[in-house]
Amino acid sequence: MPAAKRPAKPPTENSTARALLNFIDASPSPWHAVAASQTQLQAAGYKLLHERETWKLKLGGRYMVVRDDAALIAFVVGKTTADAGFRVIGAHTDSPGLRVKTKGASASNGYLRLATEIYGGPILATFTDRDLLLGGRVIVRDKNATDGIRTVLVRLDEALVRLPNLAIHMNRAVNEDGLKVHKHTGLNLLLATIDDKQDAPNAWLALLSKAAGVAAADVLGFDLCAVDAQPGAFFGQHQEFIAVRALDNLASCHAATLAMADAAPAAHTAMIALFDHEEVGSQSRTGAAGTFMQEVMARIVASSSPATDAMARAVAASWHLSADMAHAFHPAHTECYDPLHALVVNAGVAIKINASQRYATNASGEAFVVELARKAKVNLQKYVHRADLACGSTIGPINAARLGLRTVDIGTPMWAMHSCRESAGALDQENYVRLMQRFFV
Repeated sequence: MPAAKRPAKPPTENSTARALLNFIDASPSPWHAVAASQTQLQAAGYKLLHERETWKLKLGGRYMVVRDDAALIAFVVGKTTADAGFRVIGAHTDSPGLRVKTKGASASNGYLRLATEIYGGPILATFTDRDLLLGGRVIVRDKNATDGIRTVLVRLDEALVRLPNLAIHMNRAVNEDGLKVHKHTGLNLLLATIDDKQDAPNAWLALLSKAAGVAAADVLGFDLCAVDAQPGAFFGQHQEFIAVRALDNLASCHAATLAMADAAPAAHTAMIALFDHEEVGSQSRTGAAGTFMQEVMARIVASSSPATDAMARAVAASWHLSADMAHAFHPAHTECYDPLHALVVNAGVAIKINASQRYATNASGEAFVVELARKAKVNLQKYVHRADLACGSTIGPINAARLGLRTVDIGTPMWAMHSCRESAGALDQENYVRLMQRFFV
């Protein structure tokens, strides 16, 4: 295994790691993550386009488009896209966790409890006995908005809800058998006390409408996540580690956004595509299996070349980095790793390889990134999952198969993937960004 590094001095407030923690703290939901990326890109001169409008793209122009508040594509139009293709970084804005059910809260034995359901594959036990906040979007009636509705991002910052554990006196085997949370009956979050005269649905609606700044009658729907309320932090003797929610996969979204903000006009079109719903299969209009990126690419190519084969030529010349987090070697669980291909935090960006194409990397893609890292002066590691354990997947194989893009899966190492609070190395984000910046050159 490669040797881990530690910071020469404690990370500062203006370090890339601190910027990552701030980005995640501002993004308690996929919709907030898209808004945070959009704000950074607008500051870098990117113009917002709308799918319903005709686009008039200029060579070297900086543009972005958002679909349904949850997916974002940004690009710098290449000088010869039909021949030079695209350089695309793909990532996802969603993370496993708990989502509030549509009827919200209910009263039970004097308490107001918030009904949630599981999104993706979270480690449920990590959500217990933890301060949780609610964040997401509320859809409200607005006669002046398109289709008569408007999205309001909401974030209830205080530690609003909680999932208290059962005392060990009632669950004596918890330390031997592990904490088991029932997926249906065990995920009602404690919200408030309530008396017999109060109406639970109206109490919840009053809270929601206040957060959205509208009358209760104008609330038409919502998408809300219950997430860790504790801000991101450095830890370790040398402050060489970070801990925060949703590193998987907001660390990749943050790195891609920073690289995109710095992208300069080139022969190829530089692009980032931040998708929703990767954790539940990507089968949606905002997911990687939808039409979003394909349609944007087609419009870019059509703006620069009338040739009927221009799109096919552009795709054949393109590269796609599927950026998603990777599994760091855990020193207390050495049996879970292939020792020849284990990853160490703070030791470099990982190329992810899987013979069954759970990751899309092949030998030519591996060689491409090795050369890219050499030019960027970034250390690389190579990850292969232990053969007798099921391997997760990414948007990489989806985009490679659907669009025909040459694809390499990359990421940075982290611990406790899909936990309510994850951890990683404080140095890796800087290398992640540098590799992506070089990719766009």
